[in-house]
Amino acid sequence: MSQVVIIGAGWLGKPLAQALLADGHHVSATKTSIDGVNSLQECGIPAFVCDLAKPEFLEEDLRQRDCEIVIGCFPPRFRHGNTDDYVHYWASVVTHARTAGVKKIMMVSSTSVYPAAEGTMVESDASYAQSLSSDMFTDNAKRLLQAEQCVIDSGLDYTIVRCSGLIGPDRHPSRFVAHLSAISDQAPANMIHQTDAVGVLRYAATHISKEVLNATTPDTVNKAQFYQEALKQANLNTSFPPITHTGDKRVSAEKLLGLGYDFHYKSTLDAITL
Repeated sequence: MSQVVIIGAGWLGKPLAQALLADGHHVSATKTSIDGVNSLQECGIPAFVCDLAKPEFLEEDLRQRDCEIVIGCFPPRFRHGNTDDYVHYWASVVTHARTAGVKKIMMVSSTSVYPAAEGTMVESDASYAQSLSSDMFTDNAKRLLQAEQCVIDSGLDYTIVRCSGLIGPDRHPSRFVAHLSAISDQAPANMIHQTDAVGVLRYAATHISKEVLNATTPDTVNKAQFYQEALKQANLNTSFPPITHTGDKRVSAEKLLGLGYDFHYKSTLDAITL
């Protein structure tokens, strides 16, 4: 079993820590405050404070725990205006992990790295180099890809997991409908349940090396159908926004399936659980 440190034990990182502990790994997780650390420890998760804006103690924290695998589960928070911080944070994680003798870095990324185009997207359709020579990539996609490149260039073993839209406890998709101005019946609903997001990371920690992977439910429907079913299951009368007919990308899970991961939810309609 491995010594694992999870940086960012929030909505995804906390259940991941619990799952890895159940698997027999030695796990520590981080929060940015003492209160957050105490909350994790009350749940039986060893924890310590880590603020990537001031990471001067990270190397020592990793050394003290004989860390072999670092898993970064912190969001980019681009909406908060911190557009460059995410790349700097990942560059810092890589530097401290390398000097602390870490063997593997795992990054939770996003399928928003892909260009604004219709069609099926596989992992090779997005890279930092590609984003620099195409106006089809958003500025945020370029920053995500630049952060991914920091991990790829680290010289360490790595796995980058590009999660599509995360749903699950406290993130039921019916809650999103009121915030959408329109919903397309031609755009695929690229989603993944928390159970499978955790499952993919558990699997990748011990079975997948030096790969970039899409983590998305294999079979999906269009967004209009998906959100209509979500409202039905939640028994909500939320007004449905106008339906459009604009196509969008479909994210492929074929590579991950080929590497042996068995999804708990094979269909996005099955993943709409209360």
